Amino acid sequence: MDEQRGSGVGPPDRWRHGGPPRRWRYGPPGWSRRAAGRGDGTRWPWLSTVLFTAFVLIGSGFADHAQAGERVALDPLGRVLLFLSGAVLLWRWRHPVAVLWGTVAAVLLYLGAGYPYGPVLLTVAVAGFAAVVSGRRYAAWAAMGTLWAGHLLTVHVLYRWLPPSGDDAAPWTEEIVVATWVVALLAVSELARVRREQWARERAERARAERRRADEERLRIARELHDVLAHSISVINVQAGVGLALLDGDPEQARTALTTIKAKSKEALGEVRQVLDTLRAPGAAPRTPAPGLDRLPELVEQAASAGLTVTVEGEPPRLSPGADLAAFRIVQEALTNVVRHSGSREARVRIERRDGRLRLLVDDDGPATGADAGGTGNGLAGMRERAAALGGTIEAGTRPDGGFRVLADLPIDTEEDDR
Repeated sequence: MDEQRGSGVGPPDRWRHGGPPRRWRYGPPGWSRRAAGRGDGTRWPWLSTVLFTAFVLIGSGFADHAQAGERVALDPLGRVLLFLSGAVLLWRWRHPVAVLWGTVAAVLLYLGAGYPYGPVLLTVAVAGFAAVVSGRRYAAWAAMGTLWAGHLLTVHVLYRWLPPSGDDAAPWTEEIVVATWVVALLAVSELARVRREQWARERAERARAERRRADEERLRIARELHDVLAHSISVINVQAGVGLALLDGDPEQARTALTTIKAKSKEALGEVRQVLDTLRAPGAAPRTPAPGLDRLPELVEQAASAGLTVTVEGEPPRLSPGADLAAFRIVQEALTNVVRHSGSREARVRIERRDGRLRLLVDDDGPATGADAGGTGNGLAGMRERAAALGGTIEAGTRPDGGFRVLADLPIDTEEDDR
């Protein structure tokens, strides 16, 4: 739970997290996977294609009656072209470019054969929209330009040789209407594409933010569990050694050591249970206040039970709960390291307030024992992370006289209503 003294103590490895999901679902519910997962065989737009094809066939029948005598009456070939222009839309999310060009060809053949104007033009609109939204912008522009140019050629040049016979050239105002319709369709499709990409970016950013919050929360929980357990288990370890050494020669002293072990283990279990209760109840407030520097006397007593005499100099200022908890955990971890790694049985804690900053100094006279304390090497890294989260710093290392010092420099947040 803590580290051996010396250099080379680096930050802990970052938590690994899973990557983003394979498919994104964004935009209105109607787009679903057909817009996000086209080409993967997950969904076919059967219902919309059937309904749209039926609409084109029925609507063109009404248009045929309305334009009787002006255009060529619908025959089986015309109905086949109508059916194909609608049915091919089934593939519009999987092969948007091919579908768009197919509908353009079918519509140009339909109009070139002199059949009545009507809903058939909407098949090109749907296919063009799908192509633009799918990211095939230039192909969509080219196809729609081809449709307009083909219509222009048909009604102004080839009309002499195409049915219906005796037809005149279309007015140029009609071409302005067609061009406006094409431009409006492309503009709406581009707006939909931009909005779809914006949804994708927002959803991806939310997913990244969720992963960052999860990583930060896991790191916070790891630090809290480390700090909660390290000190208590260090005391238990020391007292267990004392109890074993005195078990035969001084049973009464061994009993005292075992009593201390029982008390510290109970305290550690209680603190771990508090952390786990918070995890089991998302959003619930902690049932007990977070520890702060006001619990320094209790920390001194715990260190004394492990054979360490701690002298405290200075009075702690009023801090926000976050800064108070960080300061307490830093002192606790520093004293834990003295218990585990130092040959000295005395430590000094000095609390200073300078220029709106809190300085915590924890000194011992050493020397380091050099024994393996069984720690994980995350204690100093955890202290640095706590300080950095508040905009502070931690310095830890040997003193010129052979002792060891931990110096924490933290900003003071004295908001009264934070306490």
